[in-house]
Amino acid sequence: MELVRAGMNRYRLPRRGKMRVSGMVYVNPNLKRLLQEDKSLAQLADAAALPGVVDPVVGMPDIHEGFGLPIGGVMAVTPGGVISAGAVGMDINCGVRLIRTELAAGELTVPVLRKLMERVEDCVPSGVGKKGRQANLTARLFERVVHEGVRALIEGGYATSRDLDCIEENGCLAGANLNAISPAAAKRGAVQLGTLGGGNHFIEFQEVTEIFDVELGAKFGLFPGQFTVMIHTGSRGFGHQICTDYSKSLLSAAKKYGIELPSKGLACAPADSPEGIAYYQAMACAVNFAFANRQMITHETVGALIKVLGTPEKLGMRLVYDVAHNIAKWETHHGRRVLVHRKGATRALPPGHGDNPTVYRDTGHPVLIPGSMGTASYVLVGTQDTAASFYSVNHGAGRTLSRTAAAKTITRDDFERSMGKVLYNTRSYKDIVDEAPQAYKDIDEVVDTLAAINMTRLVARLRPLAVIKGKD
Repeated sequence: MELVRAGMNRYRLPRRGKMRVSGMVYVNPNLKRLLQEDKSLAQLADAAALPGVVDPVVGMPDIHEGFGLPIGGVMAVTPGGVISAGAVGMDINCGVRLIRTELAAGELTVPVLRKLMERVEDCVPSGVGKKGRQANLTARLFERVVHEGVRALIEGGYATSRDLDCIEENGCLAGANLNAISPAAAKRGAVQLGTLGGGNHFIEFQEVTEIFDVELGAKFGLFPGQFTVMIHTGSRGFGHQICTDYSKSLLSAAKKYGIELPSKGLACAPADSPEGIAYYQAMACAVNFAFANRQMITHETVGALIKVLGTPEKLGMRLVYDVAHNIAKWETHHGRRVLVHRKGATRALPPGHGDNPTVYRDTGHPVLIPGSMGTASYVLVGTQDTAASFYSVNHGAGRTLSRTAAAKTITRDDFERSMGKVLYNTRSYKDIVDEAPQAYKDIDEVVDTLAAINMTRLVARLRPLAVIKGKD
């Protein structure tokens, strides 16, 4: 797939074959070379062939091969276009949130960090298939959570009204309908609220090492040397089951409506068809579950830190923001209503945009970009120039090695050298070697790609102190 340079860190993927629109890929020359090593550009071209797709389909700096739409892909469609489960992803509303404190990271010694890790692990079950610590309670909350999102947790003291203003969509995507999900999905979701999961999901203790924009940093409550907590997880087995179910049913629907699919991974149906509406309703259930899941994990994590470090007043823990990565939403772009699929991509609204939460209306909401395990994470904001990508930016660093390849090629020495002094919670490096920094692109280079062309503004850089990973 040949790319044509369209400016600094911008390359156009010209229309060819059955593509209805062109593509635009935001990479620098170094990251561009990596695109020849997988099928991400071919997958972007496939998405450009779907009915109703809007010009352009977009590849973010962390783009890499996925199932259907590439991870780091953005696809918008008109109301008469299609909706695709493969353009949202398996882990619906995989996302990240940042929690600030009033503590200086330098005050926390290694033994204290270890104690914090152990306490959090006691409170937050982690790993594939794990059930929530309060499974009976969350099962009773399940139906409310999928329809109301984080708001359903306020009554029980697991969230506050202020939290809602610091979460994308205020913690609830409208349109959820529990009747659109299978019994198998409901069974998995009912017991997994408040769990971390495996893979690249984590709870990380961090230190703010640099503030690039002092004014914005202050408005977000961030300062140099600050101790922060980042949480990265999604809708767990609930969202996975929904994507599995609808990837099959949308394949049949595409045939029914005469849609020529470029790949099975982009199985789809007209967004206004019964099948398309049902997928959106089910997806919204998973979106709301994921927002609530991260909120429950936050509640448990804050409780664990209080037990180790002292009173809530001393800690000053508050949610900075929570953003989704894998989601489809109806939004207004360039004066028209479109359904934006973001898969491994993050919404980034600029200052003054009407869809910003009230607390961040004048600044633009914080955009959270986690690094790979052992590397820095970033806080950014979008700019007016981000309109070109449907107000979307990358969601992380992006893989360069598959999990299998990482496990085969990264040695213990390689892994330990890359982690440096960062603490981690597994006895064997083999449990998490597939998440080593060497398996990912350089997060600094990925973040700088958009910052260099004024699509984002850097606010803060955070380095990891300790990371809790879910064990597969």
